[in-house]
Amino acid sequence: MAKNPTGIKEYCRKRLVGLKRKPHMIPLVVLAIAFIYYSFNLSQVSNTTALINGPHMGLTEFGTMLLSVLSLVCFMNAFPHRKKVNIPMLVLMLLMVAALIFFDTYYGGRIAVAITREENRIDPTGKNIFVTNAKNMLNVHLIILIVGLALTALLPVYKPLLKKINTNIEVEGSGDMAAIDISQE
Repeated sequence: MAKNPTGIKEYCRKRLVGLKRKPHMIPLVVLAIAFIYYSFNLSQVSNTTALINGPHMGLTEFGTMLLSVLSLVCFMNAFPHRKKVNIPMLVLMLLMVAALIFFDTYYGGRIAVAITREENRIDPTGKNIFVTNAKNMLNVHLIILIVGLALTALLPVYKPLLKKINTNIEVEGSGDMAAIDISQE
């Protein structure tokens, strides 16, 4: 009688087998989370851009959304199914993520300038709390992007480690394979 795992244990095993086959999905998911997180908080960023109206703030906001989508597309094209890594697409994706990191730091700098300037200073509390929320969101987005970039760079390191994980199912009764006669009479 075969002993098959069921429930949560089998679900985790299947996910682990999937990660062993496609370990590049880990950084892809992290970068997708960064895009979704920024998208869900886009109203905070838009309100901050409308209030501060600093140089190139709207452009960096637009560039972040555009490069987020394009970097995901480049990432998926950099790791085609059962083929070698597409190096130009990988380099393009890395450049886009580096540009996203620059956009986040630039936008955060514009917020810091607006909060700390001498004349016409913006108060990030009360009705303008969205400025503080946008600044905090940009910091979290920046951290998620850096983690995704690190996971992409460390892919050759943890890919062999994932391959070493045993995901085989122990099947009872298959120990006496020599006794099976498969010859035709």
